Amino acid sequence: MSPESIRFEVPTVDAVVGARTKVGESPLWSPAERALYWVDIEGRALHRVAGGRHASWATHERLACIALHRDGGLIAAMETGVFRLRPDPAATLSAAPVDAERIASVRHAREGMRFNDGRCDRAGRFWVSSMVRDMSLAAAEGALYRLDAAGLSGPVVGGLVTGNGLGFSADGRTLYLSDSHPSVQRIWQYALHDDGSLGERRDFVDMNAYPGRPDGAAVDADGGYWICGNDAGALLRFAPDGTLDRALQLPISKPSMCAFGGADLDELYVTSIVPAAPASGFDATLDGALLVLRPGVRGLAETPYAGA
Repeated sequence: MSPESIRFEVPTVDAVVGARTKVGESPLWSPAERALYWVDIEGRALHRVAGGRHASWATHERLACIALHRDGGLIAAMETGVFRLRPDPAATLSAAPVDAERIASVRHAREGMRFNDGRCDRAGRFWVSSMVRDMSLAAAEGALYRLDAAGLSGPVVGGLVTGNGLGFSADGRTLYLSDSHPSVQRIWQYALHDDGSLGERRDFVDMNAYPGRPDGAAVDADGGYWICGNDAGALLRFAPDGTLDRALQLPISKPSMCAFGGADLDELYVTSIVPAAPASGFDATLDGALLVLRPGVRGLAETPYAGA
């Protein structure tokens, strides 16, 4: 399907703060704090905005993704493992180091790898994919891991180049996973069992037929799966049967991940990446910005990590 054949909506989009990230990822709404967290992978920083106040913290490794922790603070996947972060809510833009405690280490398949996309399922287990940092190698050495009270398990799924698009259905019985590498560009579904095991992989969407590479995702309260179309400035919503339901055109070329937030979970936050060169037809002044829009549907609250 070509972009010309898709009927795009052009929503009202605002930048949340003036800060720009190199590789913005993992927007995360904290209801208890009424705050929005997000990360800058290559900037090695954690960001937070609440009540119009923006704070940031430095991290000792590339910080790929975050999730809430049931006892406060965050779970974070970096390069060498999964950490618990305890950001000081009184922090300012000084970018002081964040308090980080290692929870689990990982043995990657090769050097030059890091974790990438991750979030918690409805049972409070943390799922995270890994990747080779040099995407030009197209190395299928990435994998999907699961962290729960028993520790880090995996690879649960192997053979990924750039694992992405993690999401979970409202009933917690379906796991969504994508591979955003240009050589793959597909989204799959897996049955998720009560014990955390996965069923057979099922094809969900072949993104080669749509604009953009399938990057980060979110699931709304009606079961719609929203995926960022990286490189195309697209935000696509697929129905549970894989049918394209809506297409939104964004002002930036490289949206990286979306997440619902706000008091009523009716705001959709979108992180972005600064492209190597400005892309024609987009607003370069917004590259790397955290954006917010109202898509007309509500999201699902993120489940905090339930392990230690």
